[in-house]
Amino acid sequence: MTLDLIGVDGLPEVRPGDDLGELISSRSKLRDGDIVVVAQKVVSKAEGRMRRLSEVTAGDEAVRLAPRLTAAPDPRLVQVVLDESVRVLRSDRVLITETRQGYVCANGGVDHSNIPGSDVVTLLPVDPDASAERLRIKLRELTGVTVGVVISDTFGRPWRLGIVNVALGIAGLPALVDLRGQMDDAGKQLRATVLATADDVASAAGLVMGKTRRTPVVVVRGLELEGSGHGRDLIRPAADDLFR
Repeated sequence: MTLDLIGVDGLPEVRPGDDLGELISSRSKLRDGDIVVVAQKVVSKAEGRMRRLSEVTAGDEAVRLAPRLTAAPDPRLVQVVLDESVRVLRSDRVLITETRQGYVCANGGVDHSNIPGSDVVTLLPVDPDASAERLRIKLRELTGVTVGVVISDTFGRPWRLGIVNVALGIAGLPALVDLRGQMDDAGKQLRATVLATADDVASAAGLVMGKTRRTPVVVVRGLELEGSGHGRDLIRPAADDLFR
């Protein structure tokens, strides 16, 4: 099997209200079965999911937490994180929260990289699965082809160094592939193997996206996946989560 990772070049700086489907379809030649991986940052920009710190007033909790964190971030930034979260899970050196979407991650997904202006931060899409589905429908309308869509973001991992792209929202492909009950090459039954397929796709696309190259969209071609799912399928239940 051959897998192609094709960066979509020439995208402009995305602004609130921009039509991502139009921007992507006009700069790529999509085929049926392609998977379009889109960086969360451009989805958030197009959806207007941004805040200016100059318009934020830090509350008592944000002021209390800021000095405890590495590099002592602006309390207003901490306030934005709190606004995007349903609970704080760790606030010693790093701020780990559970977001309103259900993700457990650093800083509630709030980020200030790759966005013009020192005063602006981006927030996660309100519903990444819905965002992925809207983009999938739009691309089908514009191109006549049926693709899968993954909205990806970079997450850290508590047991390994470095950040890796993971899937936040998906449409048109499975989130997980459950191999439990099947036999491995040695004839032994698999008992715990569930593949995070959508995360694998996002991670592969991350090799082309990078963090300093202007390639926020990657087409993954040649991967045959059956079924469909949602990004929220990848969220570990609270009872099995080491942070909750």
